[in-house]
Amino acid sequence: MLISFTVENWMSFKEASSLSMVASRERQHGEQLSVLNKYKLKVLPIAVIYGGNASGKTNFFKALQFAKRFVTTGTKIDGLISVNPFKLDENMRTKPSKFMFEILIDEHIYAFEFSATSNMVQEEKLVKIFGSTEKILYHRKMGKIEFDSSLKKDQFANFIFKGTRDNQLFLTSAISQKMKLFRPVYDWFRETLTLISPDSQFEPIELFFTEGCNLYEQMRKNLPLLDTGVKRLACDTVPFESLGYPDEIMNAIKTELQESLKEGQEARFKGQSPHDRFTVSKKNGELKVQKLVTYHQTVNGTETKFDLREESDGTKRVLDLLPAFFEISDSAARKVYVIDEIDRSLHTHLTQNLIEAYLSSCDENNRSQLLLTTHDIMLMDQDLLRRDEIWVTEHDNYAASKLISFNDYKDIRYDKDIRKSYLQGRLGGIPRVRLTKFLRDSTSKKGCVE
Repeated sequence: MLISFTVENWMSFKEASSLSMVASRERQHGEQLSVLNKYKLKVLPIAVIYGGNASGKTNFFKALQFAKRFVTTGTKIDGLISVNPFKLDENMRTKPSKFMFEILIDEHIYAFEFSATSNMVQEEKLVKIFGSTEKILYHRKMGKIEFDSSLKKDQFANFIFKGTRDNQLFLTSAISQKMKLFRPVYDWFRETLTLISPDSQFEPIELFFTEGCNLYEQMRKNLPLLDTGVKRLACDTVPFESLGYPDEIMNAIKTELQESLKEGQEARFKGQSPHDRFTVSKKNGELKVQKLVTYHQTVNGTETKFDLREESDGTKRVLDLLPAFFEISDSAARKVYVIDEIDRSLHTHLTQNLIEAYLSSCDENNRSQLLLTTHDIMLMDQDLLRRDEIWVTEHDNYAASKLISFNDYKDIRYDKDIRKSYLQGRLGGIPRVRLTKFLRDSTSKKGCVE
């Protein structure tokens, strides 16, 4: 789980801005909170971030995206770190971008933070928190590192640090050298933190090819209930040429897959068209290509097949998001899904129903979370969300973003129509548009040509 995330000097976030998933003392929807008895904490299952255009919502998402990529992939030997400091203040351009996480892994909280310029990691720290005490596992700063007492004499740890490049995290280097101690933290970024952008295709949809798996069965049962017209998903065996690439590229792909795929192994694949989804498997030494298709019911009660490219943007968006909602609704799940612009191509009632279904599965033992950015004000409802689960981003006169929780507004009662207050601009996070006055003044000027 994500306990908190803080970003500073990143894109439009000049000063430090924090998203806390620690629940306040508010009682509403208390049965949905995760309880960490060891830490005497209750953690929120969801956070919804609002804000006007260019207010910083997507920049916050990109901060998480960068941190995940930097931890799990790192940089090339002589590559620059792809930080993006606040550009509207010259003093900030040479200062490091900072990222701070508090995360729950196997009922233990870790604090992981780092700061970096384009050339080097200036500081990096990993702390394990034990209720009222904590242990600094390592602290790297300006080319030096201090280990916890249990690691100070560990020659392997010191050897790894000596081989860690200035443009690389020590955490990443340690994992690449098979140091198991920090593996849970690395795996949290690689496997637990999952980010879905508005235009991305969420990979687990390909799991629908495997009939009998839990995800396939859930989709089979629930797809007809979503009013998209899609009755079921299926897969067609198609020629390799259906991937749609030129012959030279196709032959190279075929050769590589023939050499790399083991017998019985399956690989997800995207064709030349961004709307087509394939899997390539190897059976008896031969490559088999399957393509995801949908089926609709005809007027005479039979079924007819559609390519995914024939489906609406909203249907394709639902197909991409449903696996995430199915997974986090599982009581055994340990995922943190972050979805940027969840309302893209979705009707507000569908979005609300997806969120309601997820929240109905949450209780004190829940260890999954859902973070969303949206413009859909119909979700801004205290019957659905707590005040501490609703956030807004807004920028000042110098375009610097900040993140504000509705819980900071003490005059918001549990029975108040917060949607109305938000639209009136009393809670921030709405665009300050002056276009109406400009157009009225412009059209009222004399001399306009009819």
